[in-house]
Amino acid sequence: MPSPTAVVCAYSSVGTAALEGLLEAGVEVKALYTYAQGADERWFTPPAAVAGAHGIPVRFAPAFNSDEVFEAIRAHQPDFLFSFYFREMIQARFLEIPRLGAYNLHGSLLPKYRGRAPINWVLVNGETETGITLHAMTPKPDDGHILAQARLPIDWDETALSLTQKAADAGRGLVREALPGLADGSLPRIDQKTLGSSTYFGGRKPADSRLDFAMTAGEAFNQIRAVADPWPNAFVETAGGTIKVAWALPTELPCPQGRFRAGREGVLLGFADGALRVQSLKVDGTRLERPSEQAMALRKLGLTEG
Repeated sequence: MPSPTAVVCAYSSVGTAALEGLLEAGVEVKALYTYAQGADERWFTPPAAVAGAHGIPVRFAPAFNSDEVFEAIRAHQPDFLFSFYFREMIQARFLEIPRLGAYNLHGSLLPKYRGRAPINWVLVNGETETGITLHAMTPKPDDGHILAQARLPIDWDETALSLTQKAADAGRGLVREALPGLADGSLPRIDQKTLGSSTYFGGRKPADSRLDFAMTAGEAFNQIRAVADPWPNAFVETAGGTIKVAWALPTELPCPQGRFRAGREGVLLGFADGALRVQSLKVDGTRLERPSEQAMALRKLGLTEG
C-alpha cells in the first residue's frame, strides 16, 4: 500500500516537531509552505531545515491564498493538507483539495483558547492545564471536529518557552499516532460543541505585556512568565523610562506598590497585594542580572527606594 501524501503548512518549533511526526509516520510530504526565520527566532530549528534534510521542496509564499499557490497544491493531489502553527487562515477552497481531509494542530485544549497565542494566554490567565489538539479544518478558526488531544500540565513557574517545548513534544507524538486512523478513517471525530462553550483570544500586541501596578503579585508574575525570554518580556512604564522585567519571582518581603526597593535581599517590585523579587532586568537594552547592578541602574533613574 503506497504511503499517504501531504502538503504541509508549518512554522515554529511546534510546526517543526509536527512535521517530524508526519515523517516518522511514513507520510510522503510533497511540499512545505513556511516562513523565513526571523532574527529573533533563532532559538528553534525551523520546519524548513527538516524539510531540506529530507529533500522536501520548501516554498516561501508571501501570499499563501493566491491562485498560484492553490494551483500548485492542487497539482500535487495530496491525500492530506496539514497546518501546524501556520500564520495565515487558509481559504475554504484549499480545504477541498486533499482526498483525506485538511487538519490543523492548535496549542490548546479546544474548544478553549481558540485564536492566536494560546500558550501565552493560558499563562497570563494562570491556568494549571492546557493541551494540544489535532482537528479538522473549516473556514472558521479552530472550529472543526477534534481528532486527537494531549493534555499538558502547567508548572507554577512555567514559561512560554518551556510550555512551547512541551507542546512541540506532544504534537510530534500526537500527529504520528493519529496518522493511521486518519488514513483509514477509523479515528473518532468529536464535535467541539459537545465539549462545552468555546473561548477565543486574539493575537497579542506589545501593549499586552505591560505590568499594571494595580495587578496582584500573582497576576504580574503570570504576565512575566508568559513573555519571558525569548519573547520580548513584560515591562513597566516609569518616570525614568520603560523597564523590562525579564524574570522575577513572588516573595513575601514587603515593597511599596508601584515602586522598586533595593536592599540586602535584592531588588523588589511592589504590586497591589505583595511584591516580586527581580531576577533579571533590561534597562536601556542592557540585561542586568546582579542585584547590585540593578539597584545602581534604578537609582540613576530615580526609581528605587532603599
